[in-house]
Parts: sequence; C-alpha cells; structure tokens
Amino acid sequence: MSSLLESYPAILTIPVAWGDMNAAQHVSNVVFFKYFESARIYYFEHLKIDKTDFDYILASVFCKFILPITYPDTISVGAKIIDIKEDRFIMDFALVSHRHEKIAAIGGSTIVTYDYIQNQKVKTPDSVIKKIKLFEK
Repeated sequence: MSSLLESYPAILTIPVAWGDMNAAQHVSNVVFFKYFESARIYYFEHLKIDKTDFDYILASVFCKFILPITYPDTISVGAKIIDIKEDRFIMDFALVSHRHEKIAAIGGSTIVTYDYIQNQKVKTPDSVIKKIKLFEK
C-alpha cells in the first residue's frame, strides 16, 4: 500500500462511512472531492503555516474515477504540490483503497493565494513557498 503513495509527503487515512455511499451502493462521486479536501487541509496543517501567513481559494478541481469504493473499506489519500506559480500552486492527489490495494482515483486542484479583504488574488508569500519546498523533499 505504501508504495502506491510513496511520492506523497502527506497521506491521510479515512474510514469509509456507510453514509458515503449512494443509491448505486458505491461511494458517491462528490465524496471523493471531500476526501481530497480533507487531504488538502491535512497537507497545510503539516506545513505549520499560521492562518495569518496567507489565505487561499480553490480555483479548480478534477477527479478521474478508476475503481468504485464501497463500505466497508478504508482509504488513504496522498497529497503533494507539483507546481508553484507566483499566485497559485497545483496540488495532486491519489486515493487508494485498502481493501483492493489499488488506486481508486486520482485528482488535482489549482489553489490561488487570495486576499479576502481586497477580494483579489495575491502573490504567494516566499515564506510559504519555502515551507512547501522543504515539506516536499
């Protein structure tokens, strides 16, 4: 299992809840985005960035569904930043089913550094970029 996520510095393990499934009796597609969101927050918590250091807004997100997930199962979601631009960064995700021991989905998101007071994107602080690069090594 760990070899499937070895390139991801942040790995969050989540038990699949019965309520995550839909009428087709597999985890609803929208729940995969919640799993990615949880992994994104987990990643930032590991950076130990103070909320006053910077803020961001999700610009886009995608998911490629590979394998249906059902209850009972446990999943692990790997998160890593694969590209840093002046005012945004690209995050990559892989979701692994413990029961099947396979990647069940891959995804990504574009995250823009944002000033909510001025309602505009801003340059990513150098201190944040430095912490990301250190964490990704």
